[in-house]
Amino acid sequence: MSEQRNVILAVVISIAILVGYQFFFLKTSPKQGVPPTEQTSAAAAPKAPSGVTAGEEPAQPVKVTKTRAAVIAEGGRVAIAAPRLTGSLSLTGARLDDITLATYRETQAPDSPNVSLLSPSGAPKPYFIEMGWSAADRTVKVPGAATVWSANGSKLTPATPVELWWDNGEGLTFIRTVAVDDRYVFTVTQRVENHSGKEVTLYPYGLIARVGLPHLEGYSVLHEGPLGVLDGKLQEITYEKVQKSAFEEDSTGGWVGITDKYWLTALLFDQKAPVHAKFTHRDVGGTPRYQVDYLAAGVTVAAGATAEITNRVFVGAKEVHTIADYAEKFGIDKFDRAIDFGWFYFLAKPFFYILDYLFKMVGNFGIAILIFVLLLRAVMFPLANKSYRSMNAMKRVQPEMKKLQERHKDDKARLQQEMMALYKREKANPMSGCLPMLVQIPVFFALYKVLFITIEMRHAPFYGWIHDLSAPDPTNVFTAFGLIPWTPPEMLHLGAWPLAMGITMWLLQKMSPAPTDATQAKIMQMLPIVFTFMMAKFAAGLVIYWAFSNCLSILQQWVLLKTDKHHGHGHAHAKK
Repeated sequence: MSEQRNVILAVVISIAILVGYQFFFLKTSPKQGVPPTEQTSAAAAPKAPSGVTAGEEPAQPVKVTKTRAAVIAEGGRVAIAAPRLTGSLSLTGARLDDITLATYRETQAPDSPNVSLLSPSGAPKPYFIEMGWSAADRTVKVPGAATVWSANGSKLTPATPVELWWDNGEGLTFIRTVAVDDRYVFTVTQRVENHSGKEVTLYPYGLIARVGLPHLEGYSVLHEGPLGVLDGKLQEITYEKVQKSAFEEDSTGGWVGITDKYWLTALLFDQKAPVHAKFTHRDVGGTPRYQVDYLAAGVTVAAGATAEITNRVFVGAKEVHTIADYAEKFGIDKFDRAIDFGWFYFLAKPFFYILDYLFKMVGNFGIAILIFVLLLRAVMFPLANKSYRSMNAMKRVQPEMKKLQERHKDDKARLQQEMMALYKREKANPMSGCLPMLVQIPVFFALYKVLFITIEMRHAPFYGWIHDLSAPDPTNVFTAFGLIPWTPPEMLHLGAWPLAMGITMWLLQKMSPAPTDATQAKIMQMLPIVFTFMMAKFAAGLVIYWAFSNCLSILQQWVLLKTDKHHGHGHAHAKK
């Protein structure tokens, strides 16, 4: 029967929202063109021959006895002082291996330490970036992880780039200029002066190495790990997958990197250069080591000549506007896909820009969410109105439906025919109750993504006890909101806002037509309870959105009930 299908569909939708999304969420990447970017490079030789690799393999594991600070304090470094980044560059290997985000802290506490993104080898969980040259001719000495470079300065700032150099003692001088901007990008220009008396072919590479599996925050709804855009396609390879098999692909342009929920390291190579990219894993002494790298086409440097290439590195926070600015400025193919807006990308990204605009107007993301709900309700008002009117009609005809069921209980075909005639006569639609929910599913998913993944929502406060809209409501009914000193199990965590959402959902359900079947009615009555406990684990901003949306639905439904009741009385008098 139509009513039964209605109930089943509602239950399926509920499960899809709360459970299925976590496990079956698909990700796609829209096709875009590859914009060009100007780079100064030497004549490119053919693709690197077999055996030429992007840098040296990670060193063998050693017992970690020093802290990150102690390793950094050993010296041989160039300090980095930029508005968004602080740290240092190691002269051994010319590695970026000490980066702290100057504008982000670990927690909301004002004295919380700043987020440290990169760490040097020898410290717990090294995470570093290295760029350099490889050679097919093993007799050619090229700089590597153990090379000690000289520098012309002791501090790298946006106003003062640093030049590094190293002479291989056989006629090749390697010069590297490192510059940093006022946000998160380092520009690395590598120059080779050939005084060896013979032609040499070198292969530029870049690598990001990470030792140890980081804490994953995204579960199954957010990609964390190796990723990149190669030949115009977004590639997201989980740590688990790369442990099972390496990923390799040739590309012209693009980028590769390693992403966390909020932070990103990425190699932004020449968008016109052919490269061979790899995502690999090695387990050394029980310690997992992950590496993302690229090897570019060879650069042939004639005797007495000089060759130069320029590439960039991103190390920082995945700020939507910042990522978009870099993508446009440097022509980086699909760099915005570093932010995992997911399947409903076409909704989630516009939603973010709307919320961000509203936030800049009102100064609070929670208020921006409430205004956003009002705007959404205004857009969907005609559809909701039509749906609620049909639902009210369904409620009016329920007594007549019960009579029909009793009268034609032995003739299913006749019952169906009479019920369809009743629906048509009273302008009732048994599927009408699902329409608002069907419309809200993509909105729910998209807004969930915005609240969960965008760093702009991280630590964004509302009012009262909500200090982070991206985290669950911290209060708990089962501790009497902190009055009872005990820690209940996780399944009994129920905050004030999820409780409010559950109550509004129950009220809205009471205003809707109930199923005539007793079993179906009991199932529907359980849904507000199930939703309440499930939503207690979701971001507070999403729960606030849902509760406020329910309140508006209740108001709209109440007004329509009043007007339809008056209309119904008038219709009845007209019949008399």
